[in-house]
Amino acid sequence: MRWQVHSEEPLYSDRWLDVRVADVELPDGRHLDHRLIRTAPGAGAVVTDDQNRVLLIWRHRFITDTWGWEIPMGKVDEGEEPIAAAAREVEEETGWRPGPLRPMLYTQPTNGISDSEHYIFRADSARHIGSPTEAWEAERIEWVPLADIRRLIDTRDIVGGTSMNALLYALAEI
Repeated sequence: MRWQVHSEEPLYSDRWLDVRVADVELPDGRHLDHRLIRTAPGAGAVVTDDQNRVLLIWRHRFITDTWGWEIPMGKVDEGEEPIAAAAREVEEETGWRPGPLRPMLYTQPTNGISDSEHYIFRADSARHIGSPTEAWEAERIEWVPLADIRRLIDTRDIVGGTSMNALLYALAEI
């Protein structure tokens, strides 16, 4: 059953997001006003090393007032390829340059409310190049054993949808 969109009107827009209301017709003919958020795509990477550890950042999310482990990830700039954005984000947020990246996962983590697309890549190595250029992104940067990921999910130290998807995907690969 496909919903029909008759119109979209902007409610708020800035350089990060575009909040809209859509006039949507349900299959039974009823109409509803549905809010939606349009955003630029994001890209990130699961970077592992030869000790079966993954490079993660420990950060605070003010919206939920929680701390948690996440993969490095951020916005794909206009004209930028997702793979280049993923490499840039890893460097900016961690100070590590990932080895060759390869596609790993595509996800739309909140497709009931947003068109956000997340492109996740995988690297099997990284080289430390210095301090993060965006030190405000993370309280800590650590190489965490992949074997600990399930426990960190169970203890809610990993709750972000894209990070969780990517890390569970990585676990399924080993």
